[in-house]
This record gives sequence, structure tokens and C-alpha cells, in this order.
Amino acid sequence: MTRTTTSLLAIALVCGASAASAENAKVVFGTNWLAQAEHGGFYQSVADGTYAACGLDVEIISGGPQVNNRALMLAGRIDYHMGGDMLQAFNAVKEDIPVVMVAATFQKHPQVILAHPGEADSWEELKDLTLLIGDNGFTSYYQWMIAEHGFTVEQRQPYTFNPAPFIADKRVGMQGYLSSEPFAVEKEAGFKPNVFLIADAGFSSYATMVETMQATIDEKPEQVKCFVEGSIKGWYNYLYGDPSAANELIKAANPDMTDDKLAFARNMMKDEGIVDSGDALEMGIGAINPDVVADFYAKMVKAGVIEDGLDIAASYTTQFVNQGLGMDLKPGG
Repeated sequence: MTRTTTSLLAIALVCGASAASAENAKVVFGTNWLAQAEHGGFYQSVADGTYAACGLDVEIISGGPQVNNRALMLAGRIDYHMGGDMLQAFNAVKEDIPVVMVAATFQKHPQVILAHPGEADSWEELKDLTLLIGDNGFTSYYQWMIAEHGFTVEQRQPYTFNPAPFIADKRVGMQGYLSSEPFAVEKEAGFKPNVFLIADAGFSSYATMVETMQATIDEKPEQVKCFVEGSIKGWYNYLYGDPSAANELIKAANPDMTDDKLAFARNMMKDEGIVDSGDALEMGIGAINPDVVADFYAKMVKAGVIEDGLDIAASYTTQFVNQGLGMDLKPGG
């Protein structure tokens, strides 16, 4: 299905969208991967008209292996971007690029390490395994695992995004994404792997952040407010309400996505507190705590991943979050 078709489907699902979209400001949000449940809150606010209600006609364009939506935002071709983790934000400061994190959708990074049950039943026991870690992971979170927890360069082997070597060898662990590799292994191999969130071991980066340019904040603060607040409400509605309309948009944008995978991912995000945990429990989804940012920066400096002395306060703003918005949409809220 083409992006145009997906956009039309999105509009059709919005109550009164035909009239509203003609009056609303068009903005484009680029994700950092193919459409999936981890993008659900954004699609939810397209599907149920939350963005439209505050004056925006939002188009979501998918990222992917051959797509760099962050570069499109830097070039002024899209308005908002889904950041991966705070290392990208720190590097923007280092390179004097005025990209600003305006909301931290994931309070926990969903990066995981998988192991066979009985071979590594604790984080510490992972140090006895050969670990399949990709190049990007090796230069980022694995350096932290070495510095903070005593993992070694020698036990790491490159991960080729193929779970077969892990499935075949019980003494091998591998990297994964909380909602992806555990699901794939269980379906393909018929067993449930042990899953260790690196966030639970202290990797304190936010993830799936909403980023925009400083110029957008300066020139269109009401638009940023509408997009951030609409996204926050969308995440509450996606996690705690009926996600079916958002899931239909996700499947239209990514034909390889299935209902069972969407359900698995949504449940994992809820069970592990990926979106709604920590400061979000008190300040609302999207919360940004300067102490968390500083803590993660200090860990990355210690691990040799990023240089010391950066003005990390330039990488984010709390102007649009931390106000408890949308908490009434949560059961018992």
C-alpha cells in the first residue's frame, strides 16, 4: 500500500476529518522505523481525531533501513522526528545542530538481551555467554555494559539480525528489541527466551523521543504544544483504550505487521512499563527529568561513548511536558 493510500485511510478514520483537515495545519512526523505498535500512540491520535481537535492535520511517514527521516527534518522537509535514544540528542549538541527533544515517549529503552532458560537466568549470568551484538549496539550500550557491569569485548560476536545462531546454541545470547526478537524466537523455536531489559540494569536513556528543530519551537510554539499533547493523549488511549483503529493504520503502512505481533508488543510495553513508568507515573507520559538526562550522560561519558563538557541542557526542553496531561485517560486516573 502506498503512503498516499495510507494517508487517505488515516483521514477517513478521523471523525469529521474531511471538514477539519481543510482548516488544520499540515505537519509531517517521521518515525525511525517501519510502522509498529511502538508507534501506536501517534497513529492513535491520527485515527481518533486528537491531533485534528487541536488544529493539526498530521501525516506519519515511516522510517526504515533505507530512510533517514532525521535528515529530512534537518533539511526542513518534515516537522517532527522520532528519536532513537539520547545519544543522538547529545551528538546533535556536539555538532551544534539545533535539534531539541520535546517529549520522551519511552521512559525505558526497549533494548534487551535474550538468553536460553537455564543458561542465563540473571543479568550477571549473561557474562558467561557469547553475546551476539550488532555494530551500533557495540559502540553504544555494549560499551556501557563493559564499563558498568564487566562484560568483555571477547565475548561479543557480531549480530546479523538472524536469530538462527542463537536458537541453535544454548550458550549464546543475543540482542533484541523487547517486542520483536522475543516474539520471533517464541514463534520460530517454540520456547520463551529469558529477556533482560538493559534499562532495568541501569541503561537510563529515554527512547522514542519526539524531536523538532529549535526554530519550530521559537516560531510555532502552539503547534509544538498541540503535537506533543496530542501524542501524549494518543499513548494513553492506545495503551489503555481500544487500539484497533490505530492498528489498522499501522498495518496499512506496514503490510508485514500482524494482529498477533501488535498485541504482543502492546502487552509487552504495558507489562514492562516502557511508556508509563518512573516519572511518567507522576508527571504524565512523555515526561523529561533533567536528572535522568544528566545521569545517562554521565554514564556515557564514563563508558567513553560521548565526550565530557557538552551543554546537554540544549538537547531538550520540558516546556511541553511534565504537566500530568492525559492521566485521567488511564483506568483509575
